[in-house]
Amino acid sequence: MTSIRILVALFVIFTNTCFAQQSHFNYSTWNSLLQESVVIVNAGHASRVNYSLLLSKKDRLEDYLKQAALVKESEFNAWDKNEQLAFLINLYNASTVNLILTKYPDLKSIKDLGSLFSSPWKKDVVHLFGKTISLDDVEHGLIRGSHRYNDPRVHFAVNCASIGCPMLRNEAYDAIHLDQQLEDQARRFLSDPSRNRYQLGMLEVSPIFKWYSDDFKSGWRGAYSLNQFFAIYAKELGIPRQQMNDLNNQKVEVNFLDYDWNLNSEN
Repeated sequence: MTSIRILVALFVIFTNTCFAQQSHFNYSTWNSLLQESVVIVNAGHASRVNYSLLLSKKDRLEDYLKQAALVKESEFNAWDKNEQLAFLINLYNASTVNLILTKYPDLKSIKDLGSLFSSPWKKDVVHLFGKTISLDDVEHGLIRGSHRYNDPRVHFAVNCASIGCPMLRNEAYDAIHLDQQLEDQARRFLSDPSRNRYQLGMLEVSPIFKWYSDDFKSGWRGAYSLNQFFAIYAKELGIPRQQMNDLNNQKVEVNFLDYDWNLNSEN
């Protein structure tokens, strides 16, 4: 009986510790919205979003974003790295969805929210630390520009509401599971032959790897070139083992596919 009590006590302590690690910010509203509106398609490689449903629940989304806006910069700076990154990815994705809803259903692409002289990613639509900033400020300033996180897999997590983009995950990111979630996102995206594939001795990949090539060559897991990064995910990309030497020696031709900017809508 004593041993059972000890096990129960240890379980309670462990559970409380896990929740304490996640207690700085509550993602439950965003998590519920994602589970209700995001549908996984293409054998698990992609997702589509029910924006009509989200439009009917816009008040919940806005409540979540208001709670995020209440986080003080001093609080954020006291969080550990994983909690910061999870918060920023969720904020980016929720703000992108909220931006889409400002014009949905009267748009076919997020680019419809911009113009010849203005980008939707430069609109001040994110409320954070007492300021109103843009999606670019979140991604390129706080996530990439800080050089604190140095994890190229963020490019498989932040979502631009487009079919060409890595899938919007149907759950919120959190500090405890972040590495597992980012790895899952990377594998799902890189194993999607419609966006990344190896055939006839040639590697054809998403233009994400061209746009953000420096991030994939920053030394993460020892990768200092695109090919070294691709070698980490050779299995997902369908690269035969016998071609690995050619890949590592930069002898595999890499071409970049076109990007599909159509809205990632379920409808």
